[in-house]
Amino acid sequence: MMHTALIRAIENIIPLTAAEQTFIAGLFVPKKFKKGAFFLQEGQVCKTVGFITKGLLRYYTISDTGEEQTYEFGKENEFTCNYESFLDHSASSKNIQCIEACEILTISYDHLQLLYEQVKEGQKFGRLICEYLYVNAIRKITSLYTDAPEQRYLHFVAHYPDLQQRIPQYHLSSFVGVKPPSLSRIRKRLATG
Repeated sequence: MMHTALIRAIENIIPLTAAEQTFIAGLFVPKKFKKGAFFLQEGQVCKTVGFITKGLLRYYTISDTGEEQTYEFGKENEFTCNYESFLDHSASSKNIQCIEACEILTISYDHLQLLYEQVKEGQKFGRLICEYLYVNAIRKITSLYTDAPEQRYLHFVAHYPDLQQRIPQYHLSSFVGVKPPSLSRIRKRLATG
């Protein structure tokens, strides 16, 4: 069942009864995206939160000079959204694009509110997700100001060891904050120890 991984992910945060599992599964709608398609484009309002059941996403902005700046990746068994746009219904300044063909379970803002209200520990689930997102955002901001590109690359490898072969080097170098030749030098230096 497509919703099994979703239910398991939620149960890692809060307990669910069988009835709540069925209720939650009914709130999420499956969608398929081709490689290169957008879950969200700059200028659109983010109307859904997604749970990635298959595939890989990248999150990026476009600088004033037109350069794409990747700031995050999303993989299987993770939630995806531009929460800033989703929560205040504003136009997104960010893009979420499929690096691979993706299957994503989506939930609308109104249905998410139902989850919060009708699942016994739904409010707790929402709070814990927000706390996680907040801490993650602070760590990323701190890393941008304090870590050298090599440290950001090592952090990426430690947290996403399975993604290196799935992400094009130019997206990974953008994430690390360097040009592709510099990322190649970092990788070579680390390989030779």
